[in-house]
Amino acid sequence: MRILVIEDDERIRDDVSAALTAAGYVVDAQADGEEGWYLGDTEAYGAAILDLGLPHMDGLSILKRWREAGRELPVLVLTARGSWSERVEGIDAGADDYLAKPFRMEELMARLRAILRRSAGHASPVIKAGEAELDPRQMRFSVRGVPLALSPQEYRLIAYLMLNKGRIVPQQELAEHLQSLHFERESNAVEVLIARVRRKLPIALIETRRGFGYTIADTPETEKA
Repeated sequence: MRILVIEDDERIRDDVSAALTAAGYVVDAQADGEEGWYLGDTEAYGAAILDLGLPHMDGLSILKRWREAGRELPVLVLTARGSWSERVEGIDAGADDYLAKPFRMEELMARLRAILRRSAGHASPVIKAGEAELDPRQMRFSVRGVPLALSPQEYRLIAYLMLNKGRIVPQQELAEHLQSLHFERESNAVEVLIARVRRKLPIALIETRRGFGYTIADTPETEKA
C-alpha cells in the first residue's frame, strides 16, 4: 500500500519513511505543504501522515481542501501543538486520528494500521479470507496456518487485496499502490506479479474479473482449480 508523508522536519520525515518502508509500505515523502496537497489531490494513496506546521500551505488547509474535493483517504495528523482546541480543529477538519510530537514510532504504526482497517471496514487487526490470514503487525500472510515466503512486492499485492477483500480492485489501482511516484509503472507488471503469487498459493484465492480487475472473496475456494 502507498502512503503519503507530508512533514517538513527532515529527521522525522526520514524516520517515518524508513519505518513505513520496513513495514512493507510504499512511501512518497514531501516537505512542502503545497506540493504535498497536490500529490494527495492527484495521486492514489492508502493513507496520509500529515504534519500541521508546513511551509506554503498548513496541514489544516491541506486537509480541508482534500475533504472539500471529496478525497476520502485516511489521514493521521502529526503536530507539535498540544492544546485540546487544536486537536478538535484537526478532527473536525476531517482527520481520522491525531498524534502529538514527540511520539513513539510503534504508536504511529499502530494508529496507521487502525485507520487503514477502519477505512476498509475491518474491526480485527488480523484479516481473514477463508483459510488465508493476513497479520499486518508482523507482515505475515499465511494459509492454513503456514506462513508464505513472499517478496516485498508480493506481500504488498496480497496485503492490498486482503485489506480490500470482497471488492474488485482495478489493475490500475493495484499498480498505483505497488510502486512509488518515482518508479516507472510497466503495463504488465501487475499480471506478472499476480501470476507469481498464485504459483505460491496452495489455494485458489485471487479471482480475475475480466475487464474489471482482481478480487479476494470473503469465502474463497479451498483448492486450486
